Amino acid sequence: MANTVDPHILIIYGASGDLAQRKLIPAVFDLYRGGYLPDNFALLGASRTDFTDEAFRQKVVFENEFFDDKQKESDKLEAFSKLLFYQDLKAYDGAEDAKKLKARLDDLSEQFSTGHNYIFYLSTPPKLYSTIPKALEAVGLNKPEDGWSRLVVEKPFGYDEQSAKDLNEELQSVFRENDIYRIDHYLGKETVQNLLVTRFANGFFEPLWNRNYIQSVQITAAETVGVGSRGGYYDESGALRDMIQNHLLQVLAHVAMEPPIRADAYSIRGEKMKLFQSLREIKGEDVAKQVVRAQYTAGETKDGEVVSYRDAEDVPDDSNTETYVAMKFFIDNWRWAGVPFFIRTGKCLPLKVTEVVITFKNPPQALFANQDRYAMECDNQLIMRIQPDEGMAMEFGMKVPGEGFRVKNVDMDFFYRDLTTKDVPESYSRLLLDCMKGDPTLYARGDSVEQAWAFVDPILDAWKKNEAPLAFYEAGTWGPEEAEKLWDGIPHANWRNPQESLTEEKHYTKL
Repeated sequence: MANTVDPHILIIYGASGDLAQRKLIPAVFDLYRGGYLPDNFALLGASRTDFTDEAFRQKVVFENEFFDDKQKESDKLEAFSKLLFYQDLKAYDGAEDAKKLKARLDDLSEQFSTGHNYIFYLSTPPKLYSTIPKALEAVGLNKPEDGWSRLVVEKPFGYDEQSAKDLNEELQSVFRENDIYRIDHYLGKETVQNLLVTRFANGFFEPLWNRNYIQSVQITAAETVGVGSRGGYYDESGALRDMIQNHLLQVLAHVAMEPPIRADAYSIRGEKMKLFQSLREIKGEDVAKQVVRAQYTAGETKDGEVVSYRDAEDVPDDSNTETYVAMKFFIDNWRWAGVPFFIRTGKCLPLKVTEVVITFKNPPQALFANQDRYAMECDNQLIMRIQPDEGMAMEFGMKVPGEGFRVKNVDMDFFYRDLTTKDVPESYSRLLLDCMKGDPTLYARGDSVEQAWAFVDPILDAWKKNEAPLAFYEAGTWGPEEAEKLWDGIPHANWRNPQESLTEEKHYTKL
């Protein structure tokens, strides 16, 4: 598969930082180990830390604590390290530094015969997202005459709709839109991609995937950890910006978008944009009724005792930043008219899990209700687990053996790992490989990012004006009671307990 990737050099800005060591370098090594990189390849780290090539290799390869045991024991470590180089910078936007970087890239291009093909990965603070591309433009690295140049931008992409538009304009003035890759690691997860396959490759799902048969859709993304030492950063962001605007709205798009004409980047990203345009705005006066924001208080999770969010390091004592969000909203199009969608995400919850739950409508007549009241409440659900224990489960009613027609919910499920003997690839490995191939299917397009912010902004504005209260929940619980009230008016419906299925400690219902 290596011949499907052009020779190139991967340049990681901020290479001495946490993201590069935790995710990017291990991901590139996995690609190398699997034979996915081209024969002509090099990686150049660039940051303000003073490293030699050898010191950089030692730090990010041989002493990298984020390499797993298989990586550490690989006989390919030494050879891989020889492909890594380092360029120290005095300033990311400095003219002299840009010239030095270009000269170094020219040397490496000649040494490794990569041509002038470059991927610039901005693993830096967001304030540098517009300044670094301008420095690259000044020395012609944005559009090489005899090669290609691509730019990878991490989240957060903007702070609101206007800042996202401004950033898009700045980047698009330097790089072509097709060469800008806005990365969201959630989209690199195999099970997120499998949402599309589940829908569009199976004739018994797609006919039911609409308002006529689906009662509700819910998406949960739960974390067991608190903010730890990242309180200062998190307090400027919050759960709505950090999780929903990017990750979970992208997952929603995979669940709810219309079938694309083809399975290519243009078609899929076009349908995502249409979906985001169909989201019904939650106006200021409705925010308090449709969106719950909350903060965790002191408690105990599976990881141990947790202090309250306001007592965390670098968090103001009077902070109103949310660590939990639950929301109810609608999609105004032909397929989903009237179907409620629910999203919740939070920190310090009982289980680390991300999953999508499709609840189908009950039959029009509860035929067995006179013999078993449970038959009226029997849910037909499709559960798609994104992480951990990636897999899928279907819940439906079955007759309990014995006299009469007693009905119980049972599971039919599988774990994604059972489909292959190979390790399920990490999301960054998949996304980096797609960028190397020039395939932006799993990357966000500029206009869809702006549209996602357009949906979120009215909620943020209402919170800023204190038009919606801040609730509280004890660490280690599933969130505030207010989140349960979002389901009012929907019979026998509520948030699904993710611990009921698709877990290693799964409890099967005994009939």
